[in-house]
Amino acid sequence: MDLKETLLSSYLAFDAQDGPQRKLQNERAAAIEVFEQQGFPTKKLEDWKYTSLRTLTKTNFSVFPKEEVNLKLDEVKQYILQDVDTYKIVFVDGIYNAYLSETTHDGVDVCLLSAALTKRKFAPVIKKYFNQIAEKEASLTALNTAFTKEGAYIYVPEGKVVEKPVQIIHFATDKNPNMILQPRNLIVLEKNAEIQIVERHQSLTSGATFTNVVTEIFTEQNAQLDYYKIQNDNSEASLVDSTFISQQKHSHAKVHTFSFGGKLTRNNLNFYHKAPEINSTMKGITLIEGKQFVDHHTLVHHAQPNSESHQDYKGIYAENATGVFNGKIIVEKEAQKTNAFQQNNNILMDDKASINTKPQLEIFADDVKCSHGCTIGQLDEDALFYLQSRGIPKKEARGLLTYAFANNILQSVQIDSVKKRINKLIANKLGVNIGFDV
Repeated sequence: MDLKETLLSSYLAFDAQDGPQRKLQNERAAAIEVFEQQGFPTKKLEDWKYTSLRTLTKTNFSVFPKEEVNLKLDEVKQYILQDVDTYKIVFVDGIYNAYLSETTHDGVDVCLLSAALTKRKFAPVIKKYFNQIAEKEASLTALNTAFTKEGAYIYVPEGKVVEKPVQIIHFATDKNPNMILQPRNLIVLEKNAEIQIVERHQSLTSGATFTNVVTEIFTEQNAQLDYYKIQNDNSEASLVDSTFISQQKHSHAKVHTFSFGGKLTRNNLNFYHKAPEINSTMKGITLIEGKQFVDHHTLVHHAQPNSESHQDYKGIYAENATGVFNGKIIVEKEAQKTNAFQQNNNILMDDKASINTKPQLEIFADDVKCSHGCTIGQLDEDALFYLQSRGIPKKEARGLLTYAFANNILQSVQIDSVKKRINKLIANKLGVNIGFDV
């Protein structure tokens, strides 16, 4: 039985359970039909031209955990930001871990989606926002909707500034091998609300794991979102991360994606401008090696005038690693005076590393400023020689040049502990001691 058939069979058992998923029965039933008709995306689809899921679809993944695992902080503290006070929503093999978490309802809701789905006081928000911007006809998004049960629920009311960042962390363990995890996150920022969020998916097992996560984010008028995705998983972990962001007037949504490891990582990041005068920022660093694979697919849909979007992705690929960048900007006829910028720069450290990059512009307005570009190259041999001539060993010289290449992305990180964490990860990946903080 292939993975598609396993999931369709498992859905029948999932649908028969009592729990928060019962509240979404109609949405889930429609979604599983979409997945049944489409199956997993293949390379025959233009958006998946360079990304194959064949290995995943031949793996015998399990939908239901066999047992609940109680992790101790010492076992996972290296993956959790410790030097800053945060709210934390932690899941282990798809099950909420209260011991490692810190949630709140004190002026802001930072809690479980399962609670929001079952408690009456959350019903108006769920009805208004849940499954409203996720791409219903995309098979993997539909698969997530069909199995929606648990994830993070964050609601920030009007005028509220969340004083502490929020960490959303998912762990996979060897107690429940070959798990397919499908977390669903819903994040709503009302007018003038502000929040910072750090998201991480981490496998603690050497076995195969597959995470198919969907996140819906709504930033209402003048809301400010600062979101960080840290992806540094082991060599058998695969992640498909689909994030959909709906923005209203004067809102600013920033998403930084740091992809440093995993067998296969696919990031689908979609911004929808629903009103004028919106700002969107997407930045990322990819640093991978071996046979690792990272695919960034971005979309910014400018539907209203006087808005801006800025994309800047840096890729560093070593050994046999492969990268993909496909960034699309759509400017509708009504979106006059749009300013859209997109840049993708890549360094290939070895001859067998590769990158497929495809920046796209679809412009239907005539009073706009839009630019896009990409570069693929190697380290500057003259700069490398210069550093070596000043007594810096070749390995450290390559590390410094590579670090300098990616550094401008780090400059826009607003959480110091995240910046230090990423700085350390880059140094470890490059095998050098940077010797300074950013």
